[in-house]
Amino acid sequence: MSSFFNSFGRGFGRSSRKSKQNALQQQQQQQQQPQNGLMASSSFGRATNVSSSGHSSVSSSRQTTVNYTVPVPRPLFLSQPFVRTALVKGSFKTIVVLPKYVDMGEWLALNAFEFFTYLNLFFGILSEFCTPKTCPSMSAGPGIDYTWLDMSKKPLRLPASTYIDYVLTWANNKLNDQSIFPTKAGVPFPPSFPMTLQSIFKQMFRVFSHIYYHHFDTIVHLSLEAHWNSFFAHFVSFSKEFELLERQDTEPLRELIESFEAQGKV
Repeated sequence: MSSFFNSFGRGFGRSSRKSKQNALQQQQQQQQQPQNGLMASSSFGRATNVSSSGHSSVSSSRQTTVNYTVPVPRPLFLSQPFVRTALVKGSFKTIVVLPKYVDMGEWLALNAFEFFTYLNLFFGILSEFCTPKTCPSMSAGPGIDYTWLDMSKKPLRLPASTYIDYVLTWANNKLNDQSIFPTKAGVPFPPSFPMTLQSIFKQMFRVFSHIYYHHFDTIVHLSLEAHWNSFFAHFVSFSKEFELLERQDTEPLRELIESFEAQGKV
């Protein structure tokens, strides 16, 4: 952190007799000027009327309004050098492609389970920093707050920790449901499998978004930013390859994804 020091010097001295005479002459010349005085700009941007008596009054005929815009701080994860930090160099495109002789459903299910497992582990590390007090809502950047739908489809505004706990519990139940993710040989995946998979990836992306916006400083403090960025780049590459996320789903981290694309990571 930088420290700022302000020094104040005093330059007050006694005026000589000559300087007093000069000041008296200047005062007499000012009194000879018209009574309406000169227009001067104040420090707040308003035009003021300075009269010969030394008093100032706000001019009603000329007013200037100065609007000050407070700059929005750039998220840490989009700042250098963190936006370029990665554990794995190169593109993830080559490792997300469906391997030969591997069933599509098996490949999708395997990767979904692995992404869920690692995301669960990451949040386990960060959970003590994500509390109802620090994160009262499931925020994913300015103007974005996710709500959870209850059994009657009523939206509930929950603390981020509760929301994420619901997501991880719900996804875990889906992944372990044999009727959706069968593990026995010869048992086919149900017709609802693609839609369920998209829902799981959509919810996992929301967890990614919240962590990036509200806990990336903790990730940096733990020296995990390279692992986290590579994990997310892998997740995005897989989602793009199999069209598991819509563009509107990825909007909170759109700038980060575009940066990864420009770097050739996804």
